[in-house]
Amino acid sequence: MATAPAPPVPLLDLQAQYRPLREELLAAVTRVCDSQRCILGDEVVALERELADYLGVGHALGVSSGTDALVAALMALGIGAGDEVITPTFSFFASAGSVVRVGARPVFVDIDPATYNLDVEAVARAITPRTKAIMPVHLYGQAVDMTALMAVAKAHGLAVIEDAAQAIGAKDGGTAVGGLGTIGCFSFYPTKNLGAFGDGGLVTTNDPALFERLRLLRDHGQHPKYHHALVGGNFRLDAIQGAVLRVKLPHLAAWTEGRRRNAARYRALFAEAGLDAIVTLPYERPGVYHIYNQFVVQVPDRDRVRAHLAALGIGTEIYYPVPFHRQACFANLGHPLDVFPHADAAAARVLALPIYAELAGSQLQQVVAAIGDAVR
Repeated sequence: MATAPAPPVPLLDLQAQYRPLREELLAAVTRVCDSQRCILGDEVVALERELADYLGVGHALGVSSGTDALVAALMALGIGAGDEVITPTFSFFASAGSVVRVGARPVFVDIDPATYNLDVEAVARAITPRTKAIMPVHLYGQAVDMTALMAVAKAHGLAVIEDAAQAIGAKDGGTAVGGLGTIGCFSFYPTKNLGAFGDGGLVTTNDPALFERLRLLRDHGQHPKYHHALVGGNFRLDAIQGAVLRVKLPHLAAWTEGRRRNAARYRALFAEAGLDAIVTLPYERPGVYHIYNQFVVQVPDRDRVRAHLAALGIGTEIYYPVPFHRQACFANLGHPLDVFPHADAAAARVLALPIYAELAGSQLQQVVAAIGDAVR
């Protein structure tokens, strides 16, 4: 008798998170619908207060997306034409795209091959008289070495915009990201550890004056209504997203610990299978609290391995296959193609595996066994 194929293992199963909270989430959405206060309002104000407490920051401002959080941060710092912002070449497009959107020039640096985060020494070498800010990306949920980076920034009088879109709750030296630099930027895209029912984002700062400027910029720079001190944007957060996120936030710590447990189980399973010499597992820098928005490994012949997993119903993703210095839209920046070897190597080998908190142990075993079959 033929053995039944194993059930699929999706890269992310949002239904598994949604089902236990369904009634509470529907009640929160209904509350907003009944109020007919659809933009900002009490739900967003309460969410901002709760997130500021969770992150340990002085001020938090709900905005329309993680991308808009970056744009608003750049605008608040007065960054524009003629200015340069240093950011890693290996990240989601919004990191560099937001810099171009405000008229500034992104300056790319290579990554640390162990953590995938920007190389702090490369940042120091990239600073010019036109540099106005550094935009580190806490990639995959692990904090950049912010002690070293802030020392560089302070020495040169530069602002630091933390792209923490993938890293809510991640810590460096016991302090949460988003409160380590000048401004922190978060995303609530549905696939994030804290995901909304659509787009949403957050800007954080410990600077009261900068917070007031960000609040003006969020709503076309107006205060009072129809009186515009600044030219801002429409970066407002929907009340439904605020209500949804308020339901989810109390569960975030447990979900993060679930991801961390799964990361530890993966490490044990790869070691037991004798695969830890073939598969490069994520490196946790000492002193960090990694939240594992992604569990990213490196494997030889990555595309063949990925195809093998897909044939078995195991979901994976490549974050990110084309570094910024190789994107057609940035060709005019003149970055040489041969000076970012670590980013190029990562782009050719990285593979994200399922890591969400609701995964069963048998599913983790299924993933590791499938990789073992593919690489041996």
